[in-house]
Amino acid sequence: MDLTLLRTFVTVHRAGSFTRAARLLGLSQPAVTGQIRSLERLVGRPLFLRLPRGVSPTTAGDELARKVAPHLDALLEIAQADLYDDSPRTLYLAVPAELASHRVLPALAPLVGEGLALRVALGRGEENLAGLAAGHYDLAVGLTRPKDRLLTSTVLCDEEYVLVTSPERAADAGGRGPEELERIPIVETGEDLPLVTRYWSAVFDTGPSVDGTVVVPDLRAVLACVRAGAGLAVLPRHLCRADLEAGTLVALLDPPVPPLRTYFLSARIGTLARPHIARAHARLLSAAARW
Repeated sequence: MDLTLLRTFVTVHRAGSFTRAARLLGLSQPAVTGQIRSLERLVGRPLFLRLPRGVSPTTAGDELARKVAPHLDALLEIAQADLYDDSPRTLYLAVPAELASHRVLPALAPLVGEGLALRVALGRGEENLAGLAAGHYDLAVGLTRPKDRLLTSTVLCDEEYVLVTSPERAADAGGRGPEELERIPIVETGEDLPLVTRYWSAVFDTGPSVDGTVVVPDLRAVLACVRAGAGLAVLPRHLCRADLEAGTLVALLDPPVPPLRTYFLSARIGTLARPHIARAHARLLSAAARW
């Protein structure tokens, strides 16, 4: 059986559409459709159900993917791994800005000394994963576990989130219930108060009843505003640890079970066979164990 047909089949199975698979393979959509039809004639049964948007594998399609995908990935690893190539490589990485500066880039710095070049995009969430699936990035870090079958993910770290304000503002809260805390202006990254809402829900089992006073889509800017006395905010501990230790910020609450969020390290299926991507992936996982 032609390995090209199997490679196209596995790509369609993971991508969920002929159009998307064609982009990933550098082929036209009619070429992909023709290859899948040829394979279906060879196996004697349909492999995909055509839907209004994309395709869904049949039972036979899922079974064929289960049998052949691991072997195709292994062949790709053999083809891409070059044990004798020590030339510098470029890693394309998508990561939230606050995590890049405090954790990810310092962790990768030793690899730069070994010849790795870095190109970093400071993005978030689905934007990073979409770019990863489209081939714009080699690795992506974010708070979303990808559902895309083209991608694989590993838990990178859990991050504690802290409710903080300046020492001067802390006195305005009086008690530490939601009504008292909401006397202090809220500084947030979005109009829907994503971090405060999550924190309120976890700690108080309710949502905030006020709007944000300062909204800026960058946690580093949120930190700067809170440090300057603009209000309170919910921040990842790694971002505000130095200020908490220096006393320029104070934690308003110390809940028995602090709210956590999980960061995931994601890659496209098969690309961890490339040595420079594998080294960066392993380096981040090793560093995250100490975060």
